[in-house]
Amino acid sequence: MSASKTLHVQLTDAEIRRNQAGDVRQLRDPRHPALRFRYSTVDRAKGSWHVVVGKDWGKAGNYPDINAKAMLATLPTILARRSADPAAKSTATNWSTVGELLSWYLERMTRDRALSEKRKASAKSALKRHLQPRLGQLPLAGLNRPAIDRLLLMPMQQRYALSFVRSVWGVLGVAVRQAYRLDLLAVNPLAGLEFTDFVRTKIKAKAARLHSDDVPGLLDLLVEQFDDSPAACVLAGLMLCHGTRLGETRLARWKNVNTDTGKWFIPAADTKTKAAHTLPLTVQAKALLERYRLVQQGRGYTGQFLFPGSSSQALSATKASTMFTHLSHGEWSSHDLRKVARTAWTDLGVDYMVGELLLNHAMKDLDQAYIHTSAEQLKRQALEAWHAYLDQRGFKALHGGTFARQEGEALPGETMNNEASSVNQYPLPRRRFLGQGGTQPTPNQQPGDGNE
Repeated sequence: MSASKTLHVQLTDAEIRRNQAGDVRQLRDPRHPALRFRYSTVDRAKGSWHVVVGKDWGKAGNYPDINAKAMLATLPTILARRSADPAAKSTATNWSTVGELLSWYLERMTRDRALSEKRKASAKSALKRHLQPRLGQLPLAGLNRPAIDRLLLMPMQQRYALSFVRSVWGVLGVAVRQAYRLDLLAVNPLAGLEFTDFVRTKIKAKAARLHSDDVPGLLDLLVEQFDDSPAACVLAGLMLCHGTRLGETRLARWKNVNTDTGKWFIPAADTKTKAAHTLPLTVQAKALLERYRLVQQGRGYTGQFLFPGSSSQALSATKASTMFTHLSHGEWSSHDLRKVARTAWTDLGVDYMVGELLLNHAMKDLDQAYIHTSAEQLKRQALEAWHAYLDQRGFKALHGGTFARQEGEALPGETMNNEASSVNQYPLPRRRFLGQGGTQPTPNQQPGDGNE
């Protein structure tokens, strides 16, 4: 670079602005020989900071995001870091507190279309209600193991379940890692730290609140409540039948349910894994959907959603959760339906990987090799066995379909394997599904679905 393109000055914001109109390419400060400022070739109101140690250049940040005063204040730390490790980053930041980093992540996250609204809402709550109040005033340089333990994790674990505390810790980790990957932090202060470094107690999975013995009573409840709360009962019924997540089910559209081809398509945008999902519809599932569609039409609804909410939108997550609370009297949740289905598939002898495919769990690269052209047929066989099992425990009364068979003819899936046949041959006892307070709800105590 020619001398005419490099100007030696005392680096200040005023000096940078003074030379914007000229042809100077680079500014240097005799007081700080390792520091360089270079004007942008596109917009000379902008530029970039660089730190040169020996012959190794390292970008420290952009101007005016980092002004001259902030850069000069950070330079000694960068030089010390580069001296200890020549490969270290030269990154400088104008953040001085953890709160500024968290505010940046909150704003960035809300604009990230790759994240689901549910995940955004969860992270936003963790940031605003826990991380910002507890760590917001902490100097960024002070974000270390003792401070995290003293200010965040120990106080939280005294008030909240460890699983929730771990989820808040996870949001902090994501925010810091994202800033580090984008060169907004020179070092990752959480590198090498794990939640178990702070909390050694093993977090136990939530115990299932529905078991196979509860299935007959659960189906009885759905049958009894159907006339008053058809949306709630079909929402629960579909989740029990297919092991789907609440979000996937409540967002279902009639255009994606094809009773002619026997398929239910769930778009990628509606799934947790962001992978499109197709589920076979058995004769029982089709009968339930057709019965429900007639009920909707009889009540004057001809819209696009299976479970409509307000303002011509699908049923909201909050409303759906409220429906389940009313239906179950708080004794079980929507996720318990998914759990009991998964457990039953195992008891019926359904192959592990087929069960994972039905649940639309994220697949590891190694597992992808298992998937082949017969996967859809295996999924259908598994659901046929499961729905035949449910029919013997009261499902017929809910879907209303008739499945006449000649003497000796097996129901779909009854002979899927020896274990499935033995399960169907010896039905589990019918245990009445108890309502609130351990008593069976009376007709005067029937909860509504809150969706009409």
